Amino acid sequence: MSIPLTPGKRGVVLGCGAAGLSVVRFLLAHGQEVALSDRGPAEALDPGQLEALEQLGVALEWGEHSRGFVLESDYIVPSPGVPLDIPILQAAAARNIPLLGELALAAGRFQLPVIAITGSNGKTTVTELVGELLAAQGIRTFVGGNIGTPLLDFFVDPGGYQAVVLELSSFQLELAGDFRPEIAMILNISPDHLDRHHSLEAYMGAKLKLLAKQQPGDIAILGGDDSRLDQAGTAPGVALYRFGHGATSEARVCGDIIELTLERDAARSVPPPERYRLEQTSLATAVNRLNAAAALLAVRLLPPLLRTPAAGATDIGPEAVQLGLAGFQPPPHRMAEVAMIDGVRYINDSKATNVGALQAALAGSEQPLILIAGGRDKDSDFRPLAELLASRVRHLVLIGEAAAKLAALFRGRLAISQASSMEEAVALASGVAAPGDCVLLAPGCASFDMFQGYGHRGEVFSRCVLQLKQETETAKEGR
Repeated sequence: MSIPLTPGKRGVVLGCGAAGLSVVRFLLAHGQEVALSDRGPAEALDPGQLEALEQLGVALEWGEHSRGFVLESDYIVPSPGVPLDIPILQAAAARNIPLLGELALAAGRFQLPVIAITGSNGKTTVTELVGELLAAQGIRTFVGGNIGTPLLDFFVDPGGYQAVVLELSSFQLELAGDFRPEIAMILNISPDHLDRHHSLEAYMGAKLKLLAKQQPGDIAILGGDDSRLDQAGTAPGVALYRFGHGATSEARVCGDIIELTLERDAARSVPPPERYRLEQTSLATAVNRLNAAAALLAVRLLPPLLRTPAAGATDIGPEAVQLGLAGFQPPPHRMAEVAMIDGVRYINDSKATNVGALQAALAGSEQPLILIAGGRDKDSDFRPLAELLASRVRHLVLIGEAAAKLAALFRGRLAISQASSMEEAVALASGVAAPGDCVLLAPGCASFDMFQGYGHRGEVFSRCVLQLKQETETAKEGR
């Protein structure tokens, strides 16, 4: 069900990021009177964006969310980064002013099958992999949401697409409204963003909203190795598929092979499973095997839902999908090897911004580790990592605001150093590393205490490592 947008209604958008600007354009296209409020200064905005807003005739407020500006509205659209418990939104709730998210605005307006992907870890990789595999088969696919293009930008020119693939965060799903994906995928659940959601239950509840509006004939794909998803409820008539290492998973990880069983009717003769090989691909890692299994389910289950078939084909064949897997390169800052220096590997996993991602990085590493961790804590509980750290990590180098907390938790279990910068952290790590070790940046925390984002953090780490490599080679040449 789509939200009726009666022309002339006043909507106030909170937050002027990419999603906020996309909402402004969408509302204007539907005849709305639009205002935008951002607590940051106007000077922080790109001059071109500010000029565009002014030319569109949007009322603007900077530096605060004032009651007079925001509450004189028919509805409010908070950008995903705006917490829903801030005072101005509490005041809006007291006045019964509706809060609409971008997903609620989009609900009922897609005329194409939607694959929506969420999870604590891996969702960007899976989203990009699904998009690339579909595009390789001639299926014109819109890929966006929490990555790249804001999801409402789809409606600028929807006529050129056959399918929609969206990465969705818990922040977006909080205000999902009646949004309904034909294929809903929840990869995993581990504690994250507890500074925003305040409890694991609330965080998981936001993620599970992805399944709430599905209807008979829709598909749910869930991580079969994640016990938190065992009891995830699906609506009657929704086909449930799981991926993981278990024998009952429809997409089963068997070493570097994914076995895919799509036939579900036990009364019929079931063909042998499709087999996809990941060796010699960038997906042949502990984490990416699961990501590939999830993506394969979505790609192979989509064709019957297409309104129009792919160009020259009515199915997405296994042989072509296998070629797509071979050519895929995961997004940067995810278990990416930066260099090998004197027998020591240096791995950039800066995207490991929560406990679950750090745990996966540790569990998937076979070499002794020198771990660089820390950053801005999101009210995370790191205690479950104690045993894994003690068994996999030779030396722990801590950075950022969480350094003292982590040092207090793990002191006495393993050797610990603290660094005031990434440069110092890399130097400390290289100083204790021995041939056969791996220096792993997997912070388990957000990056905004020291960096502009996890990408910036990974770039600084990589630059420090490459500088170390150059200095090491220069020293050898001078001997």
